[in-house]
Amino acid sequence: MTEQSSRLIKADEKLEGLKVRVESIIGSKLRGVRVFRREVCFTIDVADIPAVLLALRDESGGGFTQLSELTAVDYPDRPQRFELVYQLLSVTLNQRIRIVAPIGDGEVAPSVSHLFSCAVWSEREVWDMFGIFFSGHPDLRRLLTDYGFEGHPLRKDFPLTGTVETRYDDQLGRVVYEPVSLQQEFRDFDFMSPWEGAQTAMRQHDLTDDDSDSNEQVQG
Repeated sequence: MTEQSSRLIKADEKLEGLKVRVESIIGSKLRGVRVFRREVCFTIDVADIPAVLLALRDESGGGFTQLSELTAVDYPDRPQRFELVYQLLSVTLNQRIRIVAPIGDGEVAPSVSHLFSCAVWSEREVWDMFGIFFSGHPDLRRLLTDYGFEGHPLRKDFPLTGTVETRYDDQLGRVVYEPVSLQQEFRDFDFMSPWEGAQTAMRQHDLTDDDSDSNEQVQG
């Protein structure tokens, strides 16, 4: 057995131990487990998010005390359109786990800002980008978009160009909102486009062929 194989076996054993330990902590609230590229993902119900994260923080034996990421993913074709994603880190164990909770459009998720202070900003970002509302949040306002913005940009049905644009109006002396007005249409570029430089390479190749033909005629 090579040293690399031995390390992989130890890593797999450590991963399996983490999986079993977290499963025992979550208990009946667990809805599914999957392992992908040596990362463990646990699926739970939205209503159980605070209880599960509290248990993992205080009762895990290693203390998943850091919420390193809180985000969402949009799956428009699913009955429960979104997945809330919580990335947890245990510094003492040097291990990471992912908690996922499916949630439908218009459903409300419980805030975990009272458990992890960083969630105050993360939940505002998820609300702004995806439109997922968090009950119990102390100050749920938009974070990345402007005041008066309509829609949620990371939803996959949100138009690529947005719906409004802003500019400063010299006559009014303030920023104004207007419908999006594109200066040119979208264009699809292919390998024959001179913008890409492929056309130039083809011309050079043609010139070389012409030169070789002319040389053969002279020699003949």
